[in-house]
Amino acid sequence: MKLFIPGAALFLLAGFLLTGCGAYEKGHAEYQRPELPEKTDWVGPGPELETQPVQVSASETIQPDWWRGFDDRYLDRLIDSALTGNLDLKILAARIDAAEAAVGEERAGLLPTVGGNVSAQFQTSPQGTSRQFGAQASANWEVDIWGKARKGVQAQSAEYQATEADWRAGYLSMVAEVADTYFAIRRLDEQLARQRNALNQNRRILGIYHQQHQAGLVPDTRIRQQQAEIHALQDAEVDLKRLRRLAENRLATLLGRPAGDFRVPEQMLTDTVSLPVVPAGLPSELVSRRPDIIAGEFRVLQAHHLVGQAHLAKLPSFSLTGNGGFASAMLSGLLGNWSLGLAPALSIPIFDPGIEARLGSREAQAQIAEEQYRKTVLLAFEEVENALTNLAARKARLAEVQAQLAQLTQVRNQIDRQVQLGMASQLEVFESERSVLAAQQSLLQLHSQILSDTVTLYKVLGGGWPHIRVN
Repeated sequence: MKLFIPGAALFLLAGFLLTGCGAYEKGHAEYQRPELPEKTDWVGPGPELETQPVQVSASETIQPDWWRGFDDRYLDRLIDSALTGNLDLKILAARIDAAEAAVGEERAGLLPTVGGNVSAQFQTSPQGTSRQFGAQASANWEVDIWGKARKGVQAQSAEYQATEADWRAGYLSMVAEVADTYFAIRRLDEQLARQRNALNQNRRILGIYHQQHQAGLVPDTRIRQQQAEIHALQDAEVDLKRLRRLAENRLATLLGRPAGDFRVPEQMLTDTVSLPVVPAGLPSELVSRRPDIIAGEFRVLQAHHLVGQAHLAKLPSFSLTGNGGFASAMLSGLLGNWSLGLAPALSIPIFDPGIEARLGSREAQAQIAEEQYRKTVLLAFEEVENALTNLAARKARLAEVQAQLAQLTQVRNQIDRQVQLGMASQLEVFESERSVLAAQQSLLQLHSQILSDTVTLYKVLGGGWPHIRVN
């Protein structure tokens, strides 16, 4: 229930101020960033990643084009295309426009509203015809004494800033996914090349067995077993081609193109993509510039302003209403018959349960925003540590798999010489060829995972660092 007392507005306002000071102070309380867990350094990488130690500052690492550190011009062109064609980014950009328009809508509440109308009335009776012409105008302005409307503008402005940060987060995720998908295609290209080499090697062995069978040195079953091995390799090749086509379809969608209409030329992963070095001494404050963390804090700020607005709703509102018009039976005399009025009004919320309910709802939403912000920060710490740990472990494994491949290749070469002399069993041939191929694929998979982990680290840190490459 609201009470309107235009005549005694000043007296009631003075009395109400004595009880409304608390609501005013809470409504205008300064924003304070929520307390967050502290982190002084990253634990993950260890000395094995410090191939080329470089101390960097947080400001040096903010590079929006971090993907150029992989030194692949085709990847650069893909990402440039995705930045203009990706539909997710366009949706996020449209949300920024919507949030900006909402700020303008909130600001409109600070301005007066003016309206007007023109009328003409004709009435016929036995006594004759009567005419009445009129023109009226009215204006209404709710004066924002306490700053309630300004709180709404500040809240919507914070949402606008959060929406811009959402776009940057979407930009970062999209670029990371394009890079990961492209690396997967290049990895599959190299896997297919390895698979074809293994097929050629097994076909060569099959030719040797055919010659030995004609000479009566090996039975027919050895040829059939070798042919079965070739069929198994061909089956794996078909599946690798399927996976490559699926990755191309995903990449096409990321670029904003129809799946199936986009093809990536074949090239080896290890021949086309350079691996940036992760420098030592990454400052822990890097994570504070992540777009999702920035968006989270702006939404905490938005909730703070909305709570303040809900507190200010307990205070009186003051509005001015003006009206004026002209009325006459003759158009020529319209200007000579005018009226003008001004009506100040004070609206005092004496009993309105909706105000308290709205305040409780806003305070609960503010608590949710703060806890969500803390959760985002903690998840960021976890993601960075996981990326650094994965990089460290896979770099350590890389040398071991390379040594394993060198040993298996020597064994394979020895058995190959024995095959030509008819001194090796078919089981030895199968095992040596399969072991070499498996080690090659494992080495390639590790290289691909290191690239992917590097992309992930860029993403979870919100950007890049000075580009340093292994010679």
